[in-house]
Amino acid sequence: MRRQDFHYELPPERIAQRPLPERGASRLLELQRPAGRVVDRRFRDLPQLLRPGDLLVLNDTRVIRARLYARKETGGAAELLVERILAPDRVLAHVRASRAPRPGTALVLEDGSRLRVLGREGTLFEIAFPSGRSAAAVLDRMGHVPLPPYVRRPDSPEDRERYQTVYARVPGAVAAPTAGLHFDRDVLRRIRARGVEVAYVTLHVGAGTFQPVRAEHIEAHRMHPEWLHVGSEVCTAIERCRARGGRVVAVGTTVVRALETAAAGGDLRPYTGETRLFITPGFRFLVVDALLTNFHLPESTLLMLVCAFGGYGPVMRAYRHAVAHGYRFYSYGDAMFIHTVEDGNAV
Repeated sequence: MRRQDFHYELPPERIAQRPLPERGASRLLELQRPAGRVVDRRFRDLPQLLRPGDLLVLNDTRVIRARLYARKETGGAAELLVERILAPDRVLAHVRASRAPRPGTALVLEDGSRLRVLGREGTLFEIAFPSGRSAAAVLDRMGHVPLPPYVRRPDSPEDRERYQTVYARVPGAVAAPTAGLHFDRDVLRRIRARGVEVAYVTLHVGAGTFQPVRAEHIEAHRMHPEWLHVGSEVCTAIERCRARGGRVVAVGTTVVRALETAAAGGDLRPYTGETRLFITPGFRFLVVDALLTNFHLPESTLLMLVCAFGGYGPVMRAYRHAVAHGYRFYSYGDAMFIHTVEDGNAV
């Protein structure tokens, strides 16, 4: 397929710039496979779309304050977006500046601290923090919430809490697993009360999630690496779910990539490491039965994954429906729930 096959028109005013006052107040577009029927709902309807015996899988990654503002020794402005913490005092980061910094030069933070550029790995720079100061501590004190590029405003104190899921616990992401932003404690309580089991994986979302697909034919695109952990606990929970006839419900494309990476050998096994899994139409899903996801950018790898899961035609028609009916798009936007319905009953 071609990149342009995944294009759709989106008015700029549909791109959510701020979260709603309440997490659970979002809208929810239900997409029923295989017929492609769509139903307009509220996110608080989600517990009723699940059933006793299902397993809800969440990504418990925690977004770090990955954006730092600095200046070069020559005085020019520089902006760092940390992609990954390599060691207590070393990171890999994107650096935006008028000219790329050379190895051996310094970047000076707002408090006068000096970071040293060690080298370059492709589009990323290896950066060393001052002796005795951990990168995590500096980011926590001086870093800014790394809002996506389509949010056209500076980060605010509100974002520190709202650009984070209520169940986030493992620091390392530089972008939120946005399908999880809709959950509050009450919705999770209602889901558990319905007899739905909850399990967790970790996938640290990288800034590469916003990387555009530049190749005309999508199979030529190379995915950015992301670190993940699928533990034995979630593998056992999935076995229990299968035994009782439940569905594995992935909250977000990150959970899909984590679980399907762990099952890439044919059987689901615990896995810790990187993934470059690129899911496109024609992919055979081995683990995930239903998907909760936000609305994604045109021509993006995330939209391609959703089309692979929900069917290219039904998903693209659902997106056009969402645009026409005023849904809010992207990270702080509304959600879509894709599951199989036959003869009026979810299966």
